[in-house]
Amino acid sequence: MMPAGAVVEQALALSHADEAVVIVTDAHEASLRWAGNSMTTNGSSFSRDWAVISIFRDGPNSARVGSLSSTSVDPAEIEAVVRASEAAARTAEPAKDAMPLLTPDSDALPDAGSDWASAPGSTGIEVFTDLARDLAGGFDGTDRLYGFAYHQMHTTWLGTSTGIRRRFVQPTGSVEINGKRGEGADLASAWVGVGTADFTDVDVPGLLTELSRRLDWSKRRVELPAGRYETLLPPSAVADLMIYLAWSMEGRGAHEGHSAFAKAGGTRIGERLSDIPLTLYSDPSASGLEYRPFVATSSSSESLSVFDNGLPARRVDWLRDGVIESLVYPRATATEFDAPTTVPGDNLLLTGGSGASIDAMIANTERGLLLTTLWYIREVDPATLLLTGLTRDGVYLVENGEVTAAVNNFRFNESPIDLLRRTTEAGATETTLPREWKDWFTRTAMPPLRIPDFHMSSVSQAT
Repeated sequence: MMPAGAVVEQALALSHADEAVVIVTDAHEASLRWAGNSMTTNGSSFSRDWAVISIFRDGPNSARVGSLSSTSVDPAEIEAVVRASEAAARTAEPAKDAMPLLTPDSDALPDAGSDWASAPGSTGIEVFTDLARDLAGGFDGTDRLYGFAYHQMHTTWLGTSTGIRRRFVQPTGSVEINGKRGEGADLASAWVGVGTADFTDVDVPGLLTELSRRLDWSKRRVELPAGRYETLLPPSAVADLMIYLAWSMEGRGAHEGHSAFAKAGGTRIGERLSDIPLTLYSDPSASGLEYRPFVATSSSSESLSVFDNGLPARRVDWLRDGVIESLVYPRATATEFDAPTTVPGDNLLLTGGSGASIDAMIANTERGLLLTTLWYIREVDPATLLLTGLTRDGVYLVENGEVTAAVNNFRFNESPIDLLRRTTEAGATETTLPREWKDWFTRTAMPPLRIPDFHMSSVSQAT
């Protein structure tokens, strides 16, 4: 198979367009599943996904774009993909986000250099050796364990006709363990999960201990009605809500009045959301949560532009010390609205809390609810970012500083913007795995939050 860097160079050499961008991603993936205290399946795979973006110029800031993707590994098909991309560009409408392509000297990122010809990052089922060994100890217990682990090594090569060459290896992994105890009406279910880059930091015994603790909490059951409850949101649930907030922070939508970050005559940048000095940010160099430090996209959206390929991704504070600080602006949108260019992040961190653990926050709760995870989150009203969803795998009653029972699940209706405004306590930030969005977004670090009046809008029969 032709090396990915060579595919980029050949496709660029074959191009007849005024400008071209080629992106190749080689993906090595491994997975492991278990059910009913027994390993069930494991395997590994390799795939290649690549795209050619052809650009024909009508002027410096006017262009037509055609993008074509392929999964072929046959070098003989490279020219056909290039020609099809050019044909698509010739018949395309003028691009609304047209800008000059970047050049190597237009940013501070180093060239790919000697890494350009390096082999892609790789993985295999051997990455799960310690995980499988430690899980085996849990299989000897009476609780029934189910779960899934995966590891990905995605290596991206980016080349442009203006001379940019970029390469990055992105490791992504996670472990989820679901525990079940009892049968029928007495069935209890609990979940734990963690994100990881290489599985060397996964504490399986610790995860199993936490799982058992949550199942112990379910020995007593209490039925509660819908209503507003003081609620402790654990880091995983906070991550799912903050990810949706970050996905909604597009500058154009705010300026045009289409999002919750709009206000009359502009945006809500500069507005204070919380008296707690919370900072929500993305940073490609965050330890253990690193992500690709440049733009590599085969299509344009309100968040990314094909004309920005190669643009450095740097730390962005979306919320700083409780105040809305930034929105997402590709270069063309930034120029239109006289705003700083801002690249969306592939990690998300929330800091500024008291440093208290979730156990310490439980100990300081007179009466309230402790959630585990959220799922099936959907937007109800984009103007307020009102979301609805369900609780899952454990909602617990806290009384006089102790967890005393498991309660029924609920449907909730809340806006993460309003939650930040109403938060009365934020604890210690820790790396966590979002439950709902883990298939798209795993690199997060969040604190637990105390919400005095979390809206449980109805009772749910989900487990």
